[in-house]
Amino acid sequence: MLNTQISKAIRTTGKHLKLLEKLRIKTVEDFINYFPRDYTDASEVTKLAYLKINQLATFKGTILNIESSRTKNGKFITQAVFKDDTGVIEVIWFNQSYITKVMRKGSEVFLSGKPKIAGGHLTLSSPTFEPVRQEQIHTARIIPVYHGTEGISSKWIREKLKPILESEIQNIEEYLPEEIIQKFSLISIKEAIYQIHFPKDESIIGKAIKRLGFDELLLIHLKSLIAKYKNKKASTSIAKSINIDYEAVKSFLKTLPFELTNAQKLTLAEILKDMEKPHPMARLLQGDVGSGKTIVAGIAAFAVIKQGYQTAFMAPTEILAKQHLKTFEKFFKQHGIKIELLIGSTKNKEKKEILEKLKKGEINLIIGTHALIQKEVKFKNLGLAIIDEQHRFGVLQREVLNSHGFPHTLNLSATPIPRTLALTIYGDQDLSIIDEMPPGRKIIATHIVPENKRKDAYNWIRKQIKEKQTQVFIICPLIDESDKLEIKAVNEEYRYLANNIFPDLEVSFIHGKLSQDDKDRIMNDFQANRINILVSTSIIEVGIDVPNATVMIIEGAEKFGLSQLHQFRGRIGRGEQQSYCFLFANTKSEDGVKRLNAMTKFHSGFKLAEIDLSIRGPGEIFGVRQSGIPDLKVASLTDSVLISKVHETATILMSNDPELSKFPKLKEKIEKFSEIQN
Repeated sequence: MLNTQISKAIRTTGKHLKLLEKLRIKTVEDFINYFPRDYTDASEVTKLAYLKINQLATFKGTILNIESSRTKNGKFITQAVFKDDTGVIEVIWFNQSYITKVMRKGSEVFLSGKPKIAGGHLTLSSPTFEPVRQEQIHTARIIPVYHGTEGISSKWIREKLKPILESEIQNIEEYLPEEIIQKFSLISIKEAIYQIHFPKDESIIGKAIKRLGFDELLLIHLKSLIAKYKNKKASTSIAKSINIDYEAVKSFLKTLPFELTNAQKLTLAEILKDMEKPHPMARLLQGDVGSGKTIVAGIAAFAVIKQGYQTAFMAPTEILAKQHLKTFEKFFKQHGIKIELLIGSTKNKEKKEILEKLKKGEINLIIGTHALIQKEVKFKNLGLAIIDEQHRFGVLQREVLNSHGFPHTLNLSATPIPRTLALTIYGDQDLSIIDEMPPGRKIIATHIVPENKRKDAYNWIRKQIKEKQTQVFIICPLIDESDKLEIKAVNEEYRYLANNIFPDLEVSFIHGKLSQDDKDRIMNDFQANRINILVSTSIIEVGIDVPNATVMIIEGAEKFGLSQLHQFRGRIGRGEQQSYCFLFANTKSEDGVKRLNAMTKFHSGFKLAEIDLSIRGPGEIFGVRQSGIPDLKVASLTDSVLISKVHETATILMSNDPELSKFPKLKEKIEKFSEIQN
């Protein structure tokens, strides 16, 4: 059965079982759903007479002789003579003593390897071997290649998986409605799973990937849509339908020192209209860095507060929370709105006072970090929860705010992705997009700087600081998973620049492990232009707004993804002066060069995110565990055609049956999928 523990389904050692667990394989079903990462085509059998030196080939023939011995240095060596009807070749294996137990003189076998000339004669060194059988597993076919781990090879996986697949394939039930399978020309789930592991030919691989990828995306989409439906159903009776005072909103807009862009006006209208409905809003507001998402969210907060409700604004870092506080204090100071800040470093006495005021309704807008979702936080009447950079919070963390009477929820994201993809991944939310930048924003000139031009770049920067009083960010990459190494990189770069390159300028540094007081002091000094150059870790990726900072250097730029590079770049270009971003890199990899060239060519976050998705995949961009995006096995999030089909299918299935009661097998599959992902 599919739910049988893998330890009871295969004969192997405890060590191998632990390694399988490391690969997240605990049951037979897990093993069957552990799909190949690639394939090697060894299906064409070559005659020895037509072999080519150093070219991988598969040969079929007979073992004329085979024997094992030890060399002088103690290594085990197995030598054989292999022939087919066109010739003979010597074969040699090292440290594989078991070979003579499974292969003997007269054995008919397939060998796959690269022929070489050694000692003046042809040799086949350490080829893959397999007895000729009814159906080959390791040779003479398209061979699946798996992600392994030390101690478990692709060959080991194939050997153990084949018999399990043969016996269990009959237990895999079809769960998609037949009309969907027919409409989109999909193969059955049984055939897809069998053929992705052991394809009969190259064409079937594409069909298997199409079916399995379709299923993955559909399950994600349906899971989100069902959650959205259930949320609306459960909360309608207690939802806060807010009667927006549009005249008050118009009056507020007149007090702003700028006019909203058309895109901002459109998204604001969508948000306000949503909050008037008899169920909680769940909306994702996407927009490029600097497109004006925060003020749109602020106007929504104003509209809610004017109707007697409270608003919570949650940011991923204390620096960003404090910046939002300054922004909203500036916009709301003449409107009598009471604002407070609640963060991890808030002193206990002040925290108690804030919590008491919040509970009594004496605070209209509370801005904070994770501190806002602690148990002791109580609201009198929370009407709107705004979550900035929503992918930085865990799914469950975001849902905590629903415990306060199902407020309307507005999620903000500056990591834009294509609309069809967003609708699939974030199907439990409606989508608004600000796809227009405020007028007057200059494009940031972005250049790749080779190492031999580093000195020239430093001299140019010094001149900019001296003549234009500009300020500079220098970003150091995370060179290891260890925070200590990242901090060391920043400290070393700071000392080097301060002592050797810019001794005549004020250079400082900032990283996440500094105390909050130190971070605040450094940022205040930088914003006041008492620091010329700030060396930083990726802490400045979001939130820091210093209009006078017009130059950014990104060290080791190849170590970052495009979306992150774009986020960094968005920290400059906030003022009237022309801004410059210099990418210092040392890479010759195709992907690295492609990413850096894209940064110089494109300035749209949507376009760069699309390229980043195609290069790196969703997990690295969004943070799989935090964003709620599953770690896809087969589907590609850049396959817009497949995504459109999935969206169409989900709409068809949910239109008349939002609980999928007519499709019990599909519903069961979604529930099981949800358990795995959560």
